[in-house]
Amino acid sequence: RYLRTLYLGLQSRWQVEHRRRHFYWRMMFESADISMLRLLETFLKSAPQLVLQLSIMVQQNTIEPLQGLSASASLVSLAWMIASYQKVLRDSREDKMPMSYKGAVVQILWHLFTIAARAIAFALFASVFQLYFGIFIVTHWCIMTFWIIQGETDFCMSKWEEIIYNMVVGIIYIFCWFNVKEGRSRYRMCIYYVITLSENAALTILWFLYYDRKTTSDFDALILVCVVSSSFALGIFFMFIYYCLLHPNGPMFSPRVGGCIFRQRPAPAPGSPADAVTSPPRSLPRTTAGERDGAPGERDSCVPVFQVRPSAPPAPAARAPRTEGPVIRIDLPRKKYPAWDAHFIDRRLRKTILALEYASPTTPRLQYRTPGAPQEVLEYETTV
Repeated sequence: RYLRTLYLGLQSRWQVEHRRRHFYWRMMFESADISMLRLLETFLKSAPQLVLQLSIMVQQNTIEPLQGLSASASLVSLAWMIASYQKVLRDSREDKMPMSYKGAVVQILWHLFTIAARAIAFALFASVFQLYFGIFIVTHWCIMTFWIIQGETDFCMSKWEEIIYNMVVGIIYIFCWFNVKEGRSRYRMCIYYVITLSENAALTILWFLYYDRKTTSDFDALILVCVVSSSFALGIFFMFIYYCLLHPNGPMFSPRVGGCIFRQRPAPAPGSPADAVTSPPRSLPRTTAGERDGAPGERDSCVPVFQVRPSAPPAPAARAPRTEGPVIRIDLPRKKYPAWDAHFIDRRLRKTILALEYASPTTPRLQYRTPGAPQEVLEYETTV
């Protein structure tokens, strides 16, 4: 994936002017996919390792230099990756305002301090209650996973892939907030942080009541409690700084600025279909039950999912050579988030697209259905 992203980036520099944009957006989508995979890898590997290391430090009441360096690297990687993914995701979408580097730095500090407080609270509790800590983690993960599933995310192509994705994101929710759904999220975020604050306080208080007085002094225990509370407070402070001053959509308490950038649709060229508009590549979401059923009276029409038609109807007399190329219409809405299945339809239609290329001087285009979004760009530039 890294090599492919570098290749696409070089192509976006070396190609002629009208091809640079195509390769640039393909590079951005590959980069977003890499960031998502790195994010999942970091939270599945570095986060448990961080809690284990901190728990050993608390039990032994000592910090070795290599232990401290490793724990610090794990903590920084967690905060870095979640902020990096949010920035790359916004950069890879035309309908989102890009995140500034100042905003990315403040978001790193926000997640750094909240994850630090969370991990230290986990380590303190786990150093005394190993079995109950495992029960608590599994319970919290199940609750978060069901909460995400109830939010009806739309990241993968099938229902079961979506459930597996929600289960993995539930692991991220053990440590920090991660927005996985379009729309305003302030209420969900407030609920999450209220739950997190209550859990951190409960875990820290239980440890303070039952910690081993022989290995840890009362003064050290009080310092650890203050570190947990102050770290969480600093994280919330930087979160408010980000949303009040540095959010790409504008300050949270100012008159809301629309976060989507809708570009005016250009006038169709003579002889071309009115709905032929060029856009960067996008991937596809699952079609919901209501979208699959369609409007009343359309269910019996048996319209196929894939419809292939030329861009201009054949004339009864000798027709001029086509220059627009065929359009493959797909009865599915287009996906907004880059994902591992970003080019799923391309792979399924590759033979058809290659066959059409022999009969047309230009590359076929894919066109998706866009319910309820009349201003959304319709075209999909194929990756073949």
